[in-house]
Amino acid sequence: MVGSVPVASTVPLPRRPLDPDVPDTGDLPNGPDHRVRHWYENDLGWATVPGRPLRLLTGVRFDVLDVPAEAGAGALRHLAPNSPVALRGDRMQLLVAAGSAEELPGLLDWLEWSAVALDLRVLGTGEAVEAPVPPLSAAGGDGWPGSVQGAAVWLRPPGPGGELEASLPAMPAMGRERSAPDLVRLLDTVAAQCHRVRLRRPRAGLPSACLRDQPLAFS
Repeated sequence: MVGSVPVASTVPLPRRPLDPDVPDTGDLPNGPDHRVRHWYENDLGWATVPGRPLRLLTGVRFDVLDVPAEAGAGALRHLAPNSPVALRGDRMQLLVAAGSAEELPGLLDWLEWSAVALDLRVLGTGEAVEAPVPPLSAAGGDGWPGSVQGAAVWLRPPGPGGELEASLPAMPAMGRERSAPDLVRLLDTVAAQCHRVRLRRPRAGLPSACLRDQPLAFS
């Protein structure tokens, strides 16, 4: 201030820095992100993780078996027609019964695959996967926001209603319907397909003995 005449300042007020611990959800009411989250949480009853991109919590209603798409394609015959399957780039994500992540190491050992390097991963309790864009049949008239290249998409989308668990591969149990998918058969087929894919695509510069010594890729 010069004398009694105020002088306008040309320096803007400092902005409050963004809090890195507070996620930017971008879920504005009636916005596309909000509608996608609403479809997963309210229409399907699936748990989601706050923040962007939208992720689905595993270990609650399902676990996810993540394998090369080529290997997963060879195992689709062991899934029920309404068992959800997603694609993300060159990876296929097979939804399996919740708790399968804990069973996987023992099953691979029992099936005599534990000594072989397999490019597969299972996500269970406390983990999450990117939510694929919902199918157009569930979008209504406005459609869903477009997905970027490499984003997850549904190869076999989940159906309406709350009967997901009955369609998912699980451990054999007393009273379980014979038509229900069998996790043991699925895993054995996926492991064999992963092994074939690996043999066709060896790592450059590594002898086969080194490849056999690589550990399993568990989350």
